[in-house]
Parts: sequence; structure tokens; C-alpha cells
Amino acid sequence: MASLKSLSRKFTSAASATPFRLAVVGSGPAGFYTSHRLLKEWPNTQVDMYDSLPVPHGLVRFGVAPDHPEVKNVMTTFDKVAEDSRFHFLGNVTIGKTEGGLTVEELKSQYDAVLFSYGASEDRKLGIPNEDVWGVEAASAFVGWYNGLPAYRDLALPLEDTDTAVVIGQGNVALDVARILLSPIDVLRKTDITEYALEALSKSRIKHVHVVGRRGPLQAAFTSKELREQMALPNVAFKADHEFIKNEITESQAILSKNRPLKRLMGILEKGSPIQNAEKSWSLEFLKSPKEILTNQDRTAIHGIEYELNRLEGPLDQARKAVGTGIFKRQECGMVLRSIGYKSVPIKGIPFDARQGRVPNRFGKVLESETEVPGLYTAGWLKRGPTGVIVSTMQDAYETADTIVDDLKNGKQMLDGANKEGAAGLEPLLKERGVRVVSFDDWKKIEAAEFAAGAKLGKPREKFSRVKDMLAVLDS
Repeated sequence: MASLKSLSRKFTSAASATPFRLAVVGSGPAGFYTSHRLLKEWPNTQVDMYDSLPVPHGLVRFGVAPDHPEVKNVMTTFDKVAEDSRFHFLGNVTIGKTEGGLTVEELKSQYDAVLFSYGASEDRKLGIPNEDVWGVEAASAFVGWYNGLPAYRDLALPLEDTDTAVVIGQGNVALDVARILLSPIDVLRKTDITEYALEALSKSRIKHVHVVGRRGPLQAAFTSKELREQMALPNVAFKADHEFIKNEITESQAILSKNRPLKRLMGILEKGSPIQNAEKSWSLEFLKSPKEILTNQDRTAIHGIEYELNRLEGPLDQARKAVGTGIFKRQECGMVLRSIGYKSVPIKGIPFDARQGRVPNRFGKVLESETEVPGLYTAGWLKRGPTGVIVSTMQDAYETADTIVDDLKNGKQMLDGANKEGAAGLEPLLKERGVRVVSFDDWKKIEAAEFAAGAKLGKPREKFSRVKDMLAVLDS
């Protein structure tokens, strides 16, 4: 116990000779923003950031739509963090198992604290019959596929077998995938979308995309920016029950007058698109809950989806509930993408709330049975659930960083043990396990190769979508 008290005393001063060593698990926005804040507020900090892939940036690289380059500008901020001599990136290291990486216990042995910010990698299922049939896929898998995420490099979709796709869910991701499916190929060619996705989309027969939600327009989760872009798609008509939308907006004026962002969103929706007739179309459909995917006899393909029609109950606000009417309706389609949310997955060694799909915490400090766990922190979607945009992740990460700083200032107990060496103390283990650790300098070489490949194609970059190709750059 004396050693812990000694350690705490040292950390009560940011000018202490002993650096505060933090391991960050996950290299997305939450991890980088927490590191950024902490390095500023507690200068005597050493940060080692781990990621299972050789490349950093997480959701910014693999989740942001390729036609949204401005959102990816945050990478510049992350690069500045990574260039700090107190920061080290260790890519291609999996945390949570010995194969290809380290256990949480092994990580804890060499750090004063560990921040878990590895996001939400699994999608939520619809839980309806035939959801496992080919042609039904997670929107997150589709996004990962066109953005070069190695796990989805070989995803197969029936893009050439049907002219109609259904997207279940009405958030920003739902509009992203609908927009990518309907965007002109020549527009996509100028983005960093992968070449294999471009080739597949150039052969796609998809002309109609239905974006379906179980509630009404006021409960839709997409933002004005996303909706405005969708309405502006060239040569794509917008279809909806305009009378229903108008009535919902009229009845909700009292709410809209107090909620400017929602009022702006409803204004864009009511205005719609100037394009009424076109070869391609997209629609917003409300008050429908999927009940079954309709397939051919041998379940090798889908041909439609059955919904139960809903009605809205409760006060006129964004929390109104959808209640089934017992009336069912079928819709023909050849592909279904579900976009009803993400969930985090647990890794051995940290508390996890399976029902909420996140790590229990108080302002970013990990809890177990409502008791603070010394030296363990969380940020991002793993902390609060898969909601919000990059700005809200930044605010969330800063909150966690401030919690860490407060704990340091107050001499709170961190992880047990002395003589912490950080990554250097784990190097022998990684070497023994044959793990090839990728540094930030290594990543910049990979990125330079992507820029060069993209320049030849007239695009910002051409991402490597296989880990072996990323590592091969370092051998050339």
C-alpha cells in the first residue's frame, strides 16, 4: 500500500520527475481528443496508443462518407498530437488476447492508467425472420466496404441483381448509404472511395432506395446537412407522403418554435427536392416496422420485406412511440441494409454492461458495481453509446481527460505496481508473439503510398484495404 501512496504523491504534481503513463486502446477521435487534452493539461504524461490495425483514425478513416472530405480535416489535429514526443502510436496490436497482441492485464502491468476508446464495431440486428439471407447486410458493413476497412474488403452484395434497395433506419448513416448508392459514379471517382467499390457501384442496377423508419418525420435522427445533400442529388427524385409530413409539421408547431435545429430540418423536408421525375429516386417512408424478410424458396436471395404499419402515440414531441396497428404491408426489393445503430463489444478484463452495450462509467471513470475502478477510463461511443457526431465525441473525450487530470491532482489511486515502463516494458512480449508493431512514422509511409496511388487515379488517396498490403509498404 505504501508504494501506491508514493505513486499518488508523485502524481499530485504535474512537474513530477515520474511521468504519468497512459495506454489508449483505440485510435479513433475519442482516443486522440482525450490524448490531446491530457497532454496539454498534464504535461508530464506519456501516451501510448494501441490499435488492432496498422493504420490510425478509426471512424474518421473507415466511417466518414468519402464525399465528406471536410469532416476528415480533423486528421490534421490528430497528426499534431502524434508528432508530440510524449505520444507513441503502436498499430497492428490487438488488445484483449495474446494472439496478435496483449491481454488487458499485461497492458495494465506497464501503465499507470488505461483509457478504452475502441468504439462500437457491431451493428444492431432487426431480429426478424430471414435476416441472415444473402442480400441483407449491415449498413456499417457496406460503409466499411466502400471505405476500405479490411474486415469488409470481400463483402458481396446483390448490386447487379436488383434495382431496388431498402435501408432500415433514418439516421445519418442511413442517408450516407442511400446517397452512395445513388450518386453519379463520376462524382465518387474524385473521392477516396476504394477502387473495388467504384467498380462494383459502376455496375450497380440500383435505381430506387427506400429509407424506412418506424416513427414519424419529427423522430428521424438525420441532420439538416445530410438531408440537404440527399435532396440535392443530381437526377434523383424524392418521394414521400408529403401530406403526412405537412400535417405532422403543422401539428407540431409549438415544439418546432422552441427547437431551431428541428425546425430547420423540417423546413428542408417539407420543401423536398425540385426534381419530381427522374430515372432514379429515393423515398422517406414512415410508420413501418420490419417484420420479415421475404425470400425465394431456397433462401438464396431476397425479393421483398414485410412491415407492420404503425401509429404514433404520446405527446407531440421527438419521444413519441410507434405502436403496431396489426396491418401489414409488403414491399418489393432485392437488397436490405439495416442501419438501426451500433453496439460495442466487451474485451476480457474490463467491466461491461451488455444490456446498454457500453462500459459503465462516471464522467469517463470506469465503474464496477457503481464503484470506481482505479486507473481505468473510457471515452467515445464505448463510454456513452453510439450517438453523436465528431464534435460531441470531442466534448465527451475532453470530459474524460478532465476526469483523469482531477484524479491526478487529487492523488487518487491508479493501477497497482511500480517501475512502469509503458510500451518498452511490453516489447519483449510482442516480439515473442511475432507481432509486427507499426509506428506513426510507419503509418505516414503507408499514407504516402496511398496518396501516390490516389494521385495516379486523380483522387485524394487510394486506401490499402488489406493488412498485408499495408505492411508490404514497409518492406519496400
